[in-house]
Amino acid sequence: MHTPQTLAPHAAPLTRIAVAALTGLALAGNATAQSAPPASSIPSSQWGLGIGVGVFQSPYLGADNKTRALPLINYENSWLRVAGTSADVKLGNWPVGASSSIALAARLKYEPTGYEAGDAPILTGMDERKGSFWAGGTATWLNPIARATAEWTADASSNSKGQKVSLQLDRRFGFGKLGVTPRVEAQWLDKKYVDYYFGVKANEAVPIIRPQYIGKAATVMEVGVRLDYSLQAQQTVFLDVSATQLPDEIKLSPIVGRSSLSRATVGYLYRF
Repeated sequence: MHTPQTLAPHAAPLTRIAVAALTGLALAGNATAQSAPPASSIPSSQWGLGIGVGVFQSPYLGADNKTRALPLINYENSWLRVAGTSADVKLGNWPVGASSSIALAARLKYEPTGYEAGDAPILTGMDERKGSFWAGGTATWLNPIARATAEWTADASSNSKGQKVSLQLDRRFGFGKLGVTPRVEAQWLDKKYVDYYFGVKANEAVPIIRPQYIGKAATVMEVGVRLDYSLQAQQTVFLDVSATQLPDEIKLSPIVGRSSLSRATVGYLYRF
């Protein structure tokens, strides 16, 4: 599953994009997971290593785009799946009719969203916003038409104290060694999340330049596509690109300088 990532840069490890899912290591990790074989063909355990390079836009006014190398780590067995910064404990998989099934999983993931005051001039004097561990669960409906994945997570680090709910639809089309997977995702962010990453507190406000801003709950839409190509049985290269449309609740913040975001990741994975 792709994870929108989430919008916001952090100078230390990576530039972050809030929402949408796919941000830095999480994006790369999910891209490798999506190109994995179906659950029915997974052996007792499987793991892979690789590297990716990602280019990410920041939503913050005056912040530069970032290009970063991303390590790819992928592991899966009958009860655990690890992809990038996300880990799932598989709770069960039940058939629904003759050709579909529903799978439930508990999820823990780290999202390096956040920023430091030095990331952009508009953020000078702002308190640091930190990345967090997010805990929750997923429900995935696999059917002949598409894969539908619903996810709920809450901020387990209690930085934003927020919650997120997402629904993603995707389907992989195979053309020999080439796979094409278009996707669309809607992600709801509660007001605590939006206020933490895009709000301006009273003590951070600067007249005219950066007035106080209180965040409200928002829904972010993302579309993307992933291309994967099998060089050999154990070697895969991929390209993942996406575009995210920001709602008024985010783009009207005085520290936000974009109405949409784009990102791209290219990588290589070797499965053992």
